[in-house]
Amino acid sequence: MKLKLFVLVLCLLLSGCTVATVPPDTPPAGDTAEPGEPVTPVDPGEGDAPLPPAPSPREALIRSCQQFMTVEEKVGQLFFVRCPEVGAAADVKDFHLGGLLLFGRDFKDKTAEAVTGSIESYQRAARSDFPLPLLVGVDEEGGGVVRISSNRNLWDHTFASPQKLYGEGGLDRVREDAAEKCGMLKTYGVNVNFAPVSDVSTDPGDFIYKRTLGQDAETTAEYTAAVVETMSENGVGAVLKHFPGYGNNADTHTGIAVDQRPYEQFVAEDFLPFQSGMAAGSAAVLVSHNIVACMDDALPASLSPEVHRLLREDLGFDGVILTDDLAMGAIDSYTADGSAAVLAILAGNDMVVTTDYRRQIPQVVAAVETGTIPMEVIDAALGHVIGWKYDLGLLEESDMINWERAS
Repeated sequence: MKLKLFVLVLCLLLSGCTVATVPPDTPPAGDTAEPGEPVTPVDPGEGDAPLPPAPSPREALIRSCQQFMTVEEKVGQLFFVRCPEVGAAADVKDFHLGGLLLFGRDFKDKTAEAVTGSIESYQRAARSDFPLPLLVGVDEEGGGVVRISSNRNLWDHTFASPQKLYGEGGLDRVREDAAEKCGMLKTYGVNVNFAPVSDVSTDPGDFIYKRTLGQDAETTAEYTAAVVETMSENGVGAVLKHFPGYGNNADTHTGIAVDQRPYEQFVAEDFLPFQSGMAAGSAAVLVSHNIVACMDDALPASLSPEVHRLLREDLGFDGVILTDDLAMGAIDSYTADGSAAVLAILAGNDMVVTTDYRRQIPQVVAAVETGTIPMEVIDAALGHVIGWKYDLGLLEESDMINWERAS
């Protein structure tokens, strides 16, 4: 019964139809005359208001997920978790995970067949209850941060750093590399790359410098747009990092970094690459753990409602916002009670990146059930996640109509 009701409502959403009961002998609208008498047409301005336009397939899918998924299913979709060493496929199914983030250990010394087989098993698990495919991500930035191409069994060379590429041939070389990288990722079933690094840094002494383009804000903005545009053309999701801009801050993997730069500098420099990347294609934005004093001097950016408000309202971003890894040392003191994911979702993140999902997901579910996290917050985040999957071409219209669920 549940399946039939779901399919009926979804079909109506897709077609824009309404159901009404009309007596068999009711004359058409405007025809109230006796046989043989002239018919008086109805004034288009009179009568019932026109029906609203039918939702797009994308919007219809989002509405259906919001209406028919359970709390546990919705919350699971908001987690982009580090792939566990064992039991990954079972956890994808049991926790209804939205994404898996693979690291070097998931590729080290493995054959192409082994990697492909593992990722295919994760996708089968994700689709076992309903056809919402998994986001499968890696950090394949190039240079010092590569997960797949460092294994000669998987690719014949390691991808170069942005600085090396730009030095070899400017943005043309950057685009060529991005297209090749997308081809490699799709070969193995990876559909999201946590790149490009959109931070502005020109000082080799900065912690983040080696991972950046190493150029000024305008050039970094052009680079970011070129990479995102190429990735979107090749069906791979981009993740712009690390908003609102890493600058010259210390390593947040091990402790707190406090950014004391004025807001005007972010507007004139750091925001530019993120804005160009947002406009270029299907990109998400990852928020750092830096405390940015001019925006919020009390909370790391990843847990700050004000930083997320700025990103949504001031910069107009309507895509997926992710946390940096919540297991990093910079936020330990803010989450002593273990509620990191609850705080992250309340701050405005759509997806939580974490290793500790087995503990964090039940905490978020409990927070929804007690009203600590309003359901509309969960539904809004879910809408962004489902929309991103749709935009990446991971969902098709047939999936919506033939959505088979347990009754």
